[in-house]
Amino acid sequence: MQLIVIWGYSFVVGLYGLVIALAAIFNTKAKLWIQGRKNWPERLQQAVKPLQEAGKPIVWVHCASLGEFEQGRPLIEALRAQYPQPAIVLTFYSPSGYQIRQNYAHADVVCYMPLDTCRNALIFIKILQPSLVVFVKYEFWYHHLQALFQAQIPVILVAALFRPGQLFFKWYGEPFRRLLLGYSRIFAQNEASAALLRKAGVNQVEVAGDTRVDRVIQMAAQPANYEAVEVFAGSSPVWVCGSTWPQDEALLLPFINTQLPPDWKVIIAPHEISENHIAALEKAVAIGAVRYSKYALSAAPTAARVLIIDNVGMLAHLYQYGRLAYIGGGFGHGIHNTLEPAAFGLPVIFGPRYGKFEEAVYLVAHGGFFAVLSADELHRSFQHLLKEEARRQASAEICNYLQQMQGATARIMGYLANSGWLTQR
Repeated sequence: MQLIVIWGYSFVVGLYGLVIALAAIFNTKAKLWIQGRKNWPERLQQAVKPLQEAGKPIVWVHCASLGEFEQGRPLIEALRAQYPQPAIVLTFYSPSGYQIRQNYAHADVVCYMPLDTCRNALIFIKILQPSLVVFVKYEFWYHHLQALFQAQIPVILVAALFRPGQLFFKWYGEPFRRLLLGYSRIFAQNEASAALLRKAGVNQVEVAGDTRVDRVIQMAAQPANYEAVEVFAGSSPVWVCGSTWPQDEALLLPFINTQLPPDWKVIIAPHEISENHIAALEKAVAIGAVRYSKYALSAAPTAARVLIIDNVGMLAHLYQYGRLAYIGGGFGHGIHNTLEPAAFGLPVIFGPRYGKFEEAVYLVAHGGFFAVLSADELHRSFQHLLKEEARRQASAEICNYLQQMQGATARIMGYLANSGWLTQR
């Protein structure tokens, strides 16, 4: 049975690679996936050879995409600060992560991880020769892990989450359950994940919390200041609506136009910032809207009550001006980053698709976040949070959660310091 499961996995991986190759003919993301892995052994060898000739041990950090990178980022930057000698090789599986972070300053090399075949894994590990490997959250590539374990290279998993329905805990999941035993250490986000692993016989697990929390707390402690936003906000309470999609805006705009309290203002940072979309947003706002790019030129008081952010990069810092937040994506594939507004103590409203996000599930259950499905539910949640006592209670729940989850980076770094892996030559 074990051989059948492994063969089936290898077959599916190979078929996936074939499908991506065919899709690359007409799909941009698939094309980037294929192009990014073209001649990868030669390109990897060329990238790491100077590092190896300089005698630098290599730490390989792998993230699936951009979200996982944000969880791994605090650890990467702590490694760089505390251990300047090792070189850091950062890999992505998805083009959406690689395209945005290919020039990330704290990594010596940024590249794609090859398709998880036995041959690719052996070649990749032989070329890279890492001294330590860090996988983030959900990365369980069978052949790469087997190659690492066979080479006796230490591998840790950070910010890990496990659920009963995963393959590891199925009756046919024995090969992958055994794979978990090869990790030197698994740092779980919560006790539920750790308990599930221990029940399955995986004991080298530690509850560390969420590394993303360390990142957002650090950002919130030193946010960038935007004079134009400060002038726009003035003394008004502000609702910051971040990473909104058209489905979110279809819910938000009628409320903003007809039910927003007269003393409130709104900052909207849409996910899409094309000229057509920004122009459509401006037109749809009935209470006066102004683009940040234009408003920032004068930063004068304005009658407009909605500020539209038409750039990328400001959002994480804008929550400092808010009293409440709305996070987009909950009517699509899933909500965007809710920890950024949480770091400023803002109660958060979002759409119904949030189940894959640990912090959202916890804080909806404990009254810090609010999931809505309709205009009526949006109205009720907003009206509830207008009550100062309700808003303070929600904020207190958020702060309590962040306190529980912070410190993961320090815990992982402490483990690595005791291991001696990064100081051995």
